[in-house]
Amino acid sequence: MTDTTSMKHQTPLTSGDFTAADEPFALFEAWLNEAIKSEPNDPNAMALATVDPDGLPDVRMVLMKGFDADGFVFYSHIASQKGREIAANPKAALLFHWKSLRRQVRIRGNVTPVTDAEADAYFATRPKQAQIGAWASKQSEALESRFAFEQAIAKVAAKHIIGEVPRPPGWSGWRITPSRIEFWHDRPFRLHDRIEFRRDAAGQPWSKTRMYP
Repeated sequence: MTDTTSMKHQTPLTSGDFTAADEPFALFEAWLNEAIKSEPNDPNAMALATVDPDGLPDVRMVLMKGFDADGFVFYSHIASQKGREIAANPKAALLFHWKSLRRQVRIRGNVTPVTDAEADAYFATRPKQAQIGAWASKQSEALESRFAFEQAIAKVAAKHIIGEVPRPPGWSGWRITPSRIEFWHDRPFRLHDRIEFRRDAAGQPWSKTRMYP
C-alpha cells in the first residue's frame, strides 16, 4: 500500500495529459504527489460522506493513510458516528480538493474493514500522544467538559509511561474500494475538464468517459 508520507514525486501532469490516462490509480498518485508539493496543509485530507439510518447524509474531513489498487484507507473509532453508519450501510463517497492546483477527485464505492494486522501496523506509527488520545476519546459521544477529557488523557498517559501503547479494540480502519473515480481540473470560464472512470466490481477493467463540465 502506498504510504502518503513517503510517496515519490513524479513528473507533474498537465490538464491535457490527464485526459489521456487509461486507468485512475497512477493518475491519482501523480496528482497527489503534486499536491504534496503545493498544498500548505494535509494534502491527504479528504471529505468522507456516509448516510445515517434515515438516509440523511453526513460528511466530515478525514486523512487518507494509504491507497493502492484495492482502495483508499482511513482510520478512526469503530463506535464513532462514521463507524456506525458504515457498519449499517457499507458504502461511502470521498472528495479530495486541492485548492492550490484547482483540482478535485471524487470517489464512490463499497467499504470494508482493514485487517487487524493493518490496523496494528498503522497504529504503531502514530505519535504516542495520538495513541493515548485514541484510548481516552469516546468519539462522537457527549463530552461534559474539556477538563474531563484532559483527565482521561492523563489517566491513560500514566498507565503507559513506559513501553508501547497497544491499539484500542474499538479503533481500526476502513478501505473504500472505488467503483467510480472522477478527476476534475479547473479551466477558464468554467469550461472544466472532467474524466470519470467506472468499473462494475473490484478487479474488473475500467471504462473512461469524458464528462461535460
